[in-house]
Amino acid sequence: MKTKVLITGADGFIGSHLTEYLVEKNFHVKALSQYNSFNNWGWLEDVNCKNNIEIVSGDIRDLNFCRNITKDIEIVFHLAALIAIPFSYISPQSYLDTNIKGTLNICQASKDNKVSRVIHTSTSEVYGTAKYVPIDEKHPLQPQSPYSATKIAADSIAMSFYNAFDTDITIARPFNTFGPRQSARAVIPSIIVQAAAGVDQILLGDTSPTRDFNYVDDTCRGFLKIAESNKTSGKTLNIGSGKEISIEETFNEIKKIMNAKIKIKKDKTRLRPKKSEVYRLLADYSELKNITNYEPKISFTDGLKKTIEWILKPENLNKYKAEIYNV
Repeated sequence: MKTKVLITGADGFIGSHLTEYLVEKNFHVKALSQYNSFNNWGWLEDVNCKNNIEIVSGDIRDLNFCRNITKDIEIVFHLAALIAIPFSYISPQSYLDTNIKGTLNICQASKDNKVSRVIHTSTSEVYGTAKYVPIDEKHPLQPQSPYSATKIAADSIAMSFYNAFDTDITIARPFNTFGPRQSARAVIPSIIVQAAAGVDQILLGDTSPTRDFNYVDDTCRGFLKIAESNKTSGKTLNIGSGKEISIEETFNEIKKIMNAKIKIKKDKTRLRPKKSEVYRLLADYSELKNITNYEPKISFTDGLKKTIEWILKPENLNKYKAEIYNV
């Protein structure tokens, strides 16, 4: 019998890759897509296993719906969230409703239906600008944006169910995941898509911050390592590469791989408020490694090459709007 898993946010960037990965690993996958009147399944439309998964459309903001989709599920991978930091400045209430209330609903439904394991997805943004590096799980949490504030709260909600109700919950905290299907709002696809459009000036915000970029396949492996271990319950675990690179250095690496004649032009609309910018992120994933033997396998350069190759295919490039900055 295949293990039955539910992936919320399966229609998104990481969720769609996790869906493919778990099907490959012989799981029975129920994939949740955000309900919309077009019956569009987001990136699930493009996965290579569409005929081998159970796709459901709905909304995690509804507790009754969450109870229905978690019936007979053994493991929940909870990835559904609003994640765009700039939009959280404009519409913070929507982030509260989806990220906090949605997480509460998934935890409550999982408890009610006696789900064996819940892997709740956090983000390295909860750490804010590093007070020390590398950042381990004991690093202080700093709500530098409404988005990160709602994720800090969601993490607390999830952990409260472990402490109060013995719900088997682990918090997976990925650092800056990148790869095919990522939104052009994110810096790596933004650079690639603009360069592919033939412009010579790439619009970017602050290029001095550093990030710990981890290729999406490695992030997915981290999720499964956490789920399969009997030593991760009640823990918060970083998933990262253990390497940091600045946005400017990232730009130069992409420029080199694409052999593009491009330069950076600062776009003020892409700048975060000064106290909200996270200037440094670098993961310490040693706890995950010690428990599960996790190690990232794909180098930053190889990950960039795979991402560029995917984006440059006309059928993929056509899905991006290079001329628009979508918050």
